[in-house]
Amino acid sequence: MFALSAETDQAIRAALAVEPDGVLDEIARRHGAPLRAVFDRLPAGAAFAAAGARFEAVWRELTTWGPVMFIVHTEDGVFETKAELPPGEAGRGYFNIHGDSPLGGHIRADRCAAIYFIDRPFFKRRSCSLQFINLDGGAMFKVFVARDNKRELLADQLDRFERLRQTEALSAKTMEEAADA
Repeated sequence: MFALSAETDQAIRAALAVEPDGVLDEIARRHGAPLRAVFDRLPAGAAFAAAGARFEAVWRELTTWGPVMFIVHTEDGVFETKAELPPGEAGRGYFNIHGDSPLGGHIRADRCAAIYFIDRPFFKRRSCSLQFINLDGGAMFKVFVARDNKRELLADQLDRFERLRQTEALSAKTMEEAADA
């Protein structure tokens, strides 16, 4: 769990109790805490952190999901693109994404400390996402399970989200057990 002062820890927990489906980035900002600290204080089952070292494997899986909602959230705006994630490869210090997609660029994958699987209500609707967290505890970017025209989560992507979360949880458990042996 990301360490915080007792006062900040208590304030974040209180905010989550009052706004269980609110904007987590806003809670983090209001309390001067990194987003990762808020994730670590979500109710049981709402957040699972996979190791950042799993970046390329997770990205590779996400390229098979079809169009997802790709979000970059900064203090100054929330930028959303619904697109298929293009394949990528490491080179020259970046994970370079390219392909037949409106999304392209260069990601500092070596700065990915964790990949959080978030499954929680957001404004009274279930929301599922993978949130790539940097070494500072902030969001690099987010990949959300897409919705249909009735605003329901796409069943196929939801199934893929749940299977990938389970696979990453089993992988993490196996690594912990090997380290303990």
